[in-house]
Amino acid sequence: MNLRDRLRGLLVRLYARRVEGHLDHAQVPKHIGVIMDGNRRWAKAAGSTTAQGHRAGADKIEEFLGWCTETDVQVVTLWLLSTDNFDRPQEELGPLLGIIEDVVRSLAADGRWRVHHVGTMDLLPAGMQATLKEAEEATAHVEGIVVNVAIGYGGRQEIADAVRSMLLDAHDKGTPLEDLAEAVDVDMIGRHLYTKAQPDPDLVIRTSGEQRLSGFMLWQTAHSEYYFCEVFWPAFRKVDFLRALRDYAARHRRYGG
Repeated sequence: MNLRDRLRGLLVRLYARRVEGHLDHAQVPKHIGVIMDGNRRWAKAAGSTTAQGHRAGADKIEEFLGWCTETDVQVVTLWLLSTDNFDRPQEELGPLLGIIEDVVRSLAADGRWRVHHVGTMDLLPAGMQATLKEAEEATAHVEGIVVNVAIGYGGRQEIADAVRSMLLDAHDKGTPLEDLAEAVDVDMIGRHLYTKAQPDPDLVIRTSGEQRLSGFMLWQTAHSEYYFCEVFWPAFRKVDFLRALRDYAARHRRYGG
């Protein structure tokens, strides 16, 4: 690393400390959703392989969760694999699934976070299903941040699964269709989402410069704030995270009022 790079790194760290020093923890979002975008483009720019890009993105996760712990965030939802990702070529999808499975094991082994899967389990390989179940069971007692690992996740699929769950629940209870139709409201549907009993995301961060949700938590993000960051996910820094929190704290959330 040359002198210019060292000086730049020092300035960034000093700036991050300044931003963190002015951060009001009372204004920190309790639930942050993250669309971790840009692994492949980061790899291309770095002259690396796609798999190396996904690995670099995976390596960023525990560092990011450490920042969240320092700032009193309570729930984090990480979008690791969408339902659309299953359309990728097998030579990319296979290694990606292996990397994601390693991430889940690492999060569970760390001991600081409670792991919860959100997504359609049936789409996943049997080995990954077992890993997710083991991670949830092993961390069920942990009082730290709840980490939702969105794997095999799609926003429309979640709503469809919630409606299906609601109908099956009514059938099991012998509730007539007419009574169910009369009782359905947003709270009832919410109780059948993957994130039931959790607060909705206050803030959604998307990296790589893309400014769209791509189906991420369509139901839960109705009142969320969004922060779009230009950097690719593997290059996401603490100063970028703090800027997102500062931007969030400066907004006035009106909820339609």
